[in-house]
Amino acid sequence: MNSIAPFFPYQVFRAYDIRGRTTQLDAKLISAIAQAFAQLFKLRQQSQIVLGYDARLTSPAYAQIIRDVLATEFEVIELGCCSTPQMYFAARCHQGNGVMVTASHNPKTDNGLKWVVQGEPPTPEAIQLIGQTALQSFAQTKHIKPIDPVAAHQFLASSLDTYQQFILQDIHINQPFKVVVDGLNGSAGYAAKRILQQFDLIGVITLRCEANGHFPDHAPDPSVTAHLKRLQHNVLEQQADLGVALDGDGDRVVLIDEHGQVISADQLLALLAEICLAEHPKREVVFDVKCSTMVRRSIEAAGGIAKMLRTGSSFLRRYIQYSQGQAILGGEYAGHYVFNDGRGLGFDDGLYAALRVLEYMNQSGKSLSTLMQRYPKRCYTEDTYISTREVDPKLVLKEIAQKGQALDAQLSEIDGVRLDFSYGFGIMRASNTGDFFTVRFDADSPSDLNTIRQTFVTMLCDRYPLIAQDISNIQ
Repeated sequence: MNSIAPFFPYQVFRAYDIRGRTTQLDAKLISAIAQAFAQLFKLRQQSQIVLGYDARLTSPAYAQIIRDVLATEFEVIELGCCSTPQMYFAARCHQGNGVMVTASHNPKTDNGLKWVVQGEPPTPEAIQLIGQTALQSFAQTKHIKPIDPVAAHQFLASSLDTYQQFILQDIHINQPFKVVVDGLNGSAGYAAKRILQQFDLIGVITLRCEANGHFPDHAPDPSVTAHLKRLQHNVLEQQADLGVALDGDGDRVVLIDEHGQVISADQLLALLAEICLAEHPKREVVFDVKCSTMVRRSIEAAGGIAKMLRTGSSFLRRYIQYSQGQAILGGEYAGHYVFNDGRGLGFDDGLYAALRVLEYMNQSGKSLSTLMQRYPKRCYTEDTYISTREVDPKLVLKEIAQKGQALDAQLSEIDGVRLDFSYGFGIMRASNTGDFFTVRFDADSPSDLNTIRQTFVTMLCDRYPLIAQDISNIQ
């Protein structure tokens, strides 16, 4: 066991899921993880598990290894190539259990796994337990046949039918719209195209809705503005009402208005809060620590209760699941949106979120740009990664927390250190996956943004000048 442990890639067992390079996730490791899943499902006395996979080149082979392990003791319902929301939906029909082979929006060099057990996403502790259990199987396994990197992707109509039926029954459109949907060559484009085409009054233009694990243009990450250029161009060229960009496995979404403008995650969450709170006032809307000050203001202005959580869609879903209906909506700066207002199913689904916006456009008779006027764009920096400079991240964050107490700001240590001022906020978090910090600033104006950034620089410049310098360079 000790001789194996140094070669076991512990780092792929992260806070929210399992994810890493395909060079790390070889056949032996995937088999060991599948055996750990088997022990987990057996411990919970489950008998049915749904299994899906994304567009990545290695995903069908990974799914085959997992199926071969699980099928010896459980009924495995294969979904083929699908979106993660499809897997979540199918799991609801089969004891709440499912496994999805996906690395979401990561580059093509990566792959990974997401799962639910009895409808619950894994906690960070549960993920580490899977890793520890997998290590035992890994050490006892001598040889596994290498993964076939060119295994065919299969789209199974049967795995889409009930999910499609639910959406068609839930969403009501009675006016004509033109929508451009960009699947970014991920696994969600196939379902998005098919479902949108079932709405009689929606004209659909599709971009990159064919699954292609080579991702010939770029990683399937819609949060990168440069990745949206093609969608923006097509929205303008086609004079469309809405542009929809889905990430690699379809649980995240970015919208484009009729003028080709990107709707930020903060703006979209504020609009969705308005939609849900109109029917369910005085309920909670949940958001992560990277969302802007505007989100809290908008929730409260709409008559809701703003609740901030640590970053991670699994934490978001778990909180909403156990809120006893008090939390009706959740969203993350990364583009995850979870509805719990009596209509949504309690998991993040990019296509469903886009359709709820389109339905609201239909009801209000207003364009998306008009609806967004009350939520003006913020002055902000994107998530920026800076080196720890070989300093213990806890010491740096402790320094900010201590000095932040003397400022006219609200201090939060839910996830890293966040300081909320009357005109914006700044946050600094330690990465779960590497020796770097994630830093983001958001403010009402460019001058306010610079003030917040300089405040962080000043707090760190004496003891950690190199980190302070890196922060001062963030644009």
